[in-house]
Amino acid sequence: MPVLDAIHWGPASKAAPKQLVVLCHGLGADAYDLIDIAPTWGHTLPDAIFASVNAPDEHASGFGRQWWPVGDRRPEVMTAGARNAATHLDAFIDAELARLNLPSDAYALMGFSQGAMTVLFAGLRRAVAPRAILAFSGALIAPESHEAEIRNRAPVLLAHGEADGQVPVGRSRDAETELKRLQVPVETAYSPGLGHGIDDHGIAMAALTLQRAFA
Repeated sequence: MPVLDAIHWGPASKAAPKQLVVLCHGLGADAYDLIDIAPTWGHTLPDAIFASVNAPDEHASGFGRQWWPVGDRRPEVMTAGARNAATHLDAFIDAELARLNLPSDAYALMGFSQGAMTVLFAGLRRAVAPRAILAFSGALIAPESHEAEIRNRAPVLLAHGEADGQVPVGRSRDAETELKRLQVPVETAYSPGLGHGIDDHGIAMAALTLQRAFA
């Protein structure tokens, strides 16, 4: 299985990286979609390198990438897609940590939309927990499987626009309930009036989460 490709930013300090933050874009986007967030969070983590990953598959439209196809949204199909995406993401994380000569826990995960679904699914199943999982406008895929499959309780930030017409905010509220039931530390940033996107409130909350995670 080929390792995913990515574009990188940082560290802001110009020193050798001490942390890795992996950014996972949404459906139909690509690695360039999220890399502009890196300089903002680089103020918080000046020694971090940010890797914005291209999802493994070309989007059905011929533009952008996807973590898995969504033409068939039956739960079992979505779960299989998330499992396959997690395999790709796991391989990328392990390869990047090795390439950068970083400890196995010196990483955090962030995703938007389908990327958020991917980092939640993959991150909580990794043997070595990420320092944090930042999930913007996402959902918890196959929540019924987490109790048996969860391998860590990394802190999670769920950020979501309350006016999101593509992935309803209820998906993050349901994820919040389930993760708390599993005793996963959860914080939330629900933004009134925000659609399917990322706002300054969510970015600031994520910066604080990253700062605490690597303190």
